[in-house]
Amino acid sequence: MPEVAPLRAGDPDRLGPYRLTGLLGQGGQGAVYLAEVEPGGPLDAGPEQRVAVKLLHARFSGDPKARSRFAAELDVARRVAPFCTARILDADVEGDRPYIVSEYIDGPSLSAVLAEAGPRHGAELDRIAIGTMTALAAIHQAGVVHRDFKPANVLLAADGPRVIDFGIARALDATGTLSSTAVGTPAYMAPEQISGAPVGPEADVFAWGATMVYAAGTRPAFGQDSIPAVMHRILNLPPDLGALFEPLRSLVADCLSKDPNLRPSSHQVLVRLLSLAGSLPGAAGGGNGARDAAVLNQGAEAAATSTRLRQVIAPPQGFPGQPPAPGPPGGPHPSLPAPAPPPTPWARPSPDVQAPAASTWPPQDAPASAGSNWPSQDTAPGSPQTTRPPTPRGRRPRRGPGAGPASGCSRGRAARRWWRWSSWAA
Repeated sequence: MPEVAPLRAGDPDRLGPYRLTGLLGQGGQGAVYLAEVEPGGPLDAGPEQRVAVKLLHARFSGDPKARSRFAAELDVARRVAPFCTARILDADVEGDRPYIVSEYIDGPSLSAVLAEAGPRHGAELDRIAIGTMTALAAIHQAGVVHRDFKPANVLLAADGPRVIDFGIARALDATGTLSSTAVGTPAYMAPEQISGAPVGPEADVFAWGATMVYAAGTRPAFGQDSIPAVMHRILNLPPDLGALFEPLRSLVADCLSKDPNLRPSSHQVLVRLLSLAGSLPGAAGGGNGARDAAVLNQGAEAAATSTRLRQVIAPPQGFPGQPPAPGPPGGPHPSLPAPAPPPTPWARPSPDVQAPAASTWPPQDAPASAGSNWPSQDTAPGSPQTTRPPTPRGRRPRRGPGAGPASGCSRGRAARRWWRWSSWAA
């Protein structure tokens, strides 16, 4: 349960049909109170009839710009689908004391949990990743950018994580970008926010990646010393991914790309997370809107259950039924030599080939080059070796009782061996 402080001197005890019972938090624009619904309040406030009320600070009540920003926040919050966010239940932005009423999330913030209990791992971290990315995908689908996504703005409810506080969120303009205003928390700001470039949904994806790094190890991806040093690392240095493990590690690394054009979209990240969790919904009719809604619904369901991402490991190339690995686009580079033909089973070892340690023989990732003695890629798994490992330079092969000549077998015997091997391979 989030910490609720008692009301302070000067705090109101009632706003419309809401009786304020405690202080949940405050920021530069307003304060958030816990309240109980009295007759005349919203009917869908929950069985306990508790809500969160955000009140604009009294010093801004007479400021037209502040009231306009507060009304814009309400408009933005109402545009976002209620996937892993706090639903807007009521509002009064025209009265003497403007306020917004939202669903009360009975759960601590992610930042408080990390400070008290330490890093999150396993299914719990995966659940946080899916739930928060579902919320960001819903926010972006509504044409909104959060711009201040961080652990303090994630509440861990019983039915999954929720993203809150759209205080500095802005709606996208016709070009799909935002004005270049540097707002946000420095440790989670994207490079374009720091440099003053146009800011779009990609900045939220970057902040999500930095939040996942912190959730996995309670160490910021770009340090936690002075603000100028942190900003320098965000602009110029790679992130420290710390305790993140695959498959989340590589996905977060993509989200922390310096270039916003190289980051995946929130929808792409969510689809990849659901695919790794085995929860990707099937094809839905009705066009892209229906498919997007199905993905958001599935993300909300996955965030409410014990979800575990699985690492997908591609099987080794060359096994029966396994297609060959694709080559580079456009074929081999014209300046590179053509690939050598596969080796014959009786090929003599090249003097440049050094034998690996016995414990790793045969190596699975060895290149097939002319004159080498690596097993052919057509060899089935578990089959007996048809070739001998190369002898290190300068050493004679050890000869046991009954061994043939040190120089190798005769040409006729080699041909018979090749006939038996090729018959088995066929």
